[in-house]
Amino acid sequence: MNTVEYQQVLGRKIAQERRCHGMSQPELAVDAPAGEGSPSRPAADALRAVLAGAHSLCAMLGETSAPPEVELRERTEQVCALAKAERYAELAELLGGLLPGLEAAARIAPEAQRPDIYELTAVSYQACAAALAKLGEPMTSWIAADRAVAAAEKAGNLLLAAAGVYRLASGFLDARQYGLAEESARTALIALRTLAELGDAEAVSLCGGLTLLRAVVASRTNHPSAAFGHLASARRLAGQLGGEQANGLPEFGAQYVALYEIAVSVDLGDAGHALRVASTVDRSTLPPGRHARLLIDLARAHALRQQVEQATAALLQAEALGPCRVRDVDRARQVIGELLAMRQPAPLALARLAGRMQAYPA
Repeated sequence: MNTVEYQQVLGRKIAQERRCHGMSQPELAVDAPAGEGSPSRPAADALRAVLAGAHSLCAMLGETSAPPEVELRERTEQVCALAKAERYAELAELLGGLLPGLEAAARIAPEAQRPDIYELTAVSYQACAAALAKLGEPMTSWIAADRAVAAAEKAGNLLLAAAGVYRLASGFLDARQYGLAEESARTALIALRTLAELGDAEAVSLCGGLTLLRAVVASRTNHPSAAFGHLASARRLAGQLGGEQANGLPEFGAQYVALYEIAVSVDLGDAGHALRVASTVDRSTLPPGRHARLLIDLARAHALRQQVEQATAALLQAEALGPCRVRDVDRARQVIGELLAMRQPAPLALARLAGRMQAYPA
C-alpha cells in the first residue's frame, strides 16, 4: 500500500469513528490539540506566555521600569508592523518587553500624558489579539482583545475601544460562540451609530466590519434573511465611505462586502450566487491571505455542486499562494474531506493534496 492509499484508509477509519461519536469534522478539529507540531506553535505559545505575565501587578509594585514615551511609541509601531507582516516570533519577543513598560508608564506618567500611554497599550494588545486569532487561538485572543478595550476606555478613545470590541467579536466568531459575537457586534453598532451618521470614516468602517460579522453569524446559525439584510446594510455603508479609507480596524469597502457575500452564500448553500459574485471580484488587488480565503470559499461552492475537479483546482491555487492561516487550513481540510468522500478513488491531484494537507474523507 502506498502513502496515498494508506492515508485514504486511515481517513476512512477516522471518519467512521467520528460518525460513531456524532461529531462533525469541524467539531473534531476543535477538539484536537490546536496546531500541535506546526511551525507556528512556538510563536503562539510565546504570545500566550506574554499574556500570562503579571505585568500590571509588577508595575503597581514598582518592579518594572518605564521607558520614555517616544520609545514606547516607536516600539508600538514596530509591533503593528510585525503583526501585519505575520512575523509572530519577533512580535512575541517585542511585546514581552513592551507591555510591562506600558503598564509601568501608565502609572508614573503625568495625568495629562496617561491617555496617550493607554492608547499605545490598547493598540499593542489589539496587535496581540489579531496575531493570536490568525494563529488559531481564539480563546487567548479574547483576553488580549478585552485588555485592548479596557485600555482604550481608560484613554477615553471611543473609536479605539470599538475597534477592540470588533476584535473581541471576531474572536467569539472564530470560537463559534455565535450568541456572544452577535451581542458584541450589535451593541457596538448602537454606540457607533451617531458618529457614523455624521460621516466619520473610522466609525463608518467599524460599523461596516461589525455588520459583516453579524452577516456571518446569521449565516452560520441558518438565518438567511438576516444574513442578506446585514450584507445590504454593509453595502450601503461601503457606499457611504466611498473611496475614503479609515486608519484603524477593520479594513472595509465594497470589495470586502463582496468577499463576505461569497462566504455567506456558501454557508447558506447557495453556490450559484457565491460563484456569480466571485466573478465580479478583482483578485489582482487582494493580499495573498485574502485571495487564498476567497479560493477556499470558491472550492466550497464547487463542492456544493459536487464539482470535484473545479474545487480541487481552486484549492491548488490557494496552496500556491503560500502558507494559509490556521483557521483557513482547517476550512480547506474540511473541503478536501468532502471531496474525497464524493469521489472514490480520488483523482490523483486531490489525493496528493489531501496527503500534503493531512486531510481525510468526511
